[in-house]
Amino acid sequence: MTLTWTDVEDIALILHEAEPELDPLTLRFTALRERVLAIPGFTGEPERSNEKILEAIQMAWLEEFQDSQA
Repeated sequence: MTLTWTDVEDIALILHEAEPELDPLTLRFTALRERVLAIPGFTGEPERSNEKILEAIQMAWLEEFQDSQA
């Protein structure tokens, strides 16, 4: 599976499964970006990330995190 910056939901799920106890709101965008770039199969160009994309990933991950805490 290859992922790019537009695969927000898939990225969020992968990040949540990797660290289910981590509240994504505690991460800076720089740390989030590094985690995304480290996902096996991620082929997005690093320079294509921006605050809007990272925020979308963070919010999707937050939803996964909150659902698992309920």
